[in-house]
Amino acid sequence: MSAIAPPQARATTGRVMPRAWHLIERNLFVYRRTWTIIVSGFFEPLFYLVAMGYGLGRLIGDVTGPGGQPIPYAMFVAPALLATGAMNGAVAEATFNFFFKLNYNRTFQAILATPLSVRDVAVGEIAWALIRGGLYAIGFIVVIAALGLATSPLALLAIPAALLLGFAAGAVGMAATSFMRSHQDFDLINVITLPMFLFSATFYPIETYPEAIRGIVAITPLYQGVALIRGLTVGVLGPEMLFQVAYLAVMGMIGLWITSRRLDRLLRK
Repeated sequence: MSAIAPPQARATTGRVMPRAWHLIERNLFVYRRTWTIIVSGFFEPLFYLVAMGYGLGRLIGDVTGPGGQPIPYAMFVAPALLATGAMNGAVAEATFNFFFKLNYNRTFQAILATPLSVRDVAVGEIAWALIRGGLYAIGFIVVIAALGLATSPLALLAIPAALLLGFAAGAVGMAATSFMRSHQDFDLINVITLPMFLFSATFYPIETYPEAIRGIVAITPLYQGVALIRGLTVGVLGPEMLFQVAYLAVMGMIGLWITSRRLDRLLRK
């Protein structure tokens, strides 16, 4: 009679996504009674849109948009807030919630007693983070379309672009979280995400910065996502979008690889 392989050994066979889906299914069950926590994250960028896009926008008027064309200030700000909402949703799930599952609830240690592997855990958690960010992106694109702030059919592509941004930021955030030892370390997350929100050409064009600061801003994932989504919502395409897509995809894959390696080390000790 052949010996029964341990769960970790059995987990090395088969495709990843069907098994990783069980992580998504688990999170759906967990959040079915606390769905308001997820929905509440949609309103922050909406409030910024009303306050900045329309309130401050009445004083500013038109600004230079993608392709050098003048656009209303609200139309300039809206895609940036869409990108920010998608990124924040993914990062919140991939950092705070991931940390407590890993270090306090010990959720992943229990999951590894099943046929799921460490890689399944990493892929499933990233996928769940993308679902949360994607919900914010879908809701926000509906709002800005209803307000007339998305003038091109290409605006529909803003949703996969937002998912790509969420993948990049969420995967890197999850990789960074795997090195954290205390919840106090999350102050570092805020130190990174808040300046990105303020300075990634969210509320004014990147050309307003001095050359040195402009170069720093240009290498942040949120700026790349904002520039990509802003071009899609106003219907201006350019070759730089290929770089933006590649940048976010590579960043996400690197973050996912580091997360898998770190989880393998932490969960198999």
